[in-house]
Amino acid sequence: MHKTPLFDFHTQHKAHMVDFAGWNMPLYYGSPSDGGGLTNEHVQVRKSGGLFDVSHMGRVKVSGRHSRKFLERLCTRKIHDMVAGQCRYSLVCNEQGGVKDDVIVYRYDDDDFMVVVNASNREKLLAHMEQVRSNGDLSCKIVDQTFDTSMVALQGPAIIPLIGKFSKEIPSLKKYRFAVKNLMIIKLTVSRTGYTGEDGVEVVLPAGMTGLAMKFLLQDVDVSKPDAIIKPAGLGCRDTLRTEAGMPLYGHELGEEINALECGVDFAISLDKADDGKGEAFVGYEALKRTAAAGPSRKLVGLVIDGKRAARQGATIMQNGKQIGVVTSGCPSPTIGSCIAMGFAARDTANIGEAVEVDTGKGTLAAKVVAMPFYKAPKPA
Repeated sequence: MHKTPLFDFHTQHKAHMVDFAGWNMPLYYGSPSDGGGLTNEHVQVRKSGGLFDVSHMGRVKVSGRHSRKFLERLCTRKIHDMVAGQCRYSLVCNEQGGVKDDVIVYRYDDDDFMVVVNASNREKLLAHMEQVRSNGDLSCKIVDQTFDTSMVALQGPAIIPLIGKFSKEIPSLKKYRFAVKNLMIIKLTVSRTGYTGEDGVEVVLPAGMTGLAMKFLLQDVDVSKPDAIIKPAGLGCRDTLRTEAGMPLYGHELGEEINALECGVDFAISLDKADDGKGEAFVGYEALKRTAAAGPSRKLVGLVIDGKRAARQGATIMQNGKQIGVVTSGCPSPTIGSCIAMGFAARDTANIGEAVEVDTGKGTLAAKVVAMPFYKAPKPA
């Protein structure tokens, strides 16, 4: 099992470690009795700030003469109109229009990119990248930098004001923009991105410099104090935070057998990218064109559940006595105070405001269809 460069940090802060996609990762820290645990970490991120180790995510450098053309063919999103210092969320599809992964593309300059991929899909994506490059006879280098780097996410309303104390540039970044900064002898890529629904940054840095960088980033913060501005947060609350924010997760709302146009991220699919002579048709382009013409058969919906029982992945969504869909994610929402869920439902069913039921196999839960996201962070003052 792989260990991230922050492994010692996790053990020092009493992390409950689990195997996640072959990595030894923190699920949560401490226990509710000492101010830790999933729910307390979730509330900490919403109210102030949390520090996540996301070094398990794959980081792949793409460079060379055809790097932009390669990424156009790999990704559903337009790449040619990205500017240096911009990040862009995209999908990577198979030929049938199913989702191989969702990724974030960073453009450093004309021929220099980084692609951040999910940990569970890293090896699959690397093989797919090589196939796309080879099939197109494209001249570009694809280098897996996952084990040479680390990645930390700082998320929450207190993060940007805190960073502003030692950097004027980072707080001025727009969402999905990044800057390359030198911190003493450490080169950092700092992006205004995240997976919690809160403002914040994600930082990529050399693996061997992680400890030194952490000391600098947290120089005025004692994360062990009950009232600390930033506290460590694990994968458990990362999942509840992203669910509240209506963000899809591979293996739940995204997958090889799930059509990309069903996932609620149509903004990340550019079906006109090959029409202007600058872009390239991506893998799965023709299949998704056909889906768009006919209309997807399912849609992603949000549910608020009555009562204290959560609807879990795989539970059946019912309406008027008929099975119309399936739950993909569900959890109690600490922010909203109710149980929430996402799921796929047949296209002409489960409209916003309508009542549905969730069959858990052990009982039936009443629910209401609501707009997503369930939670949206207030704009900074």
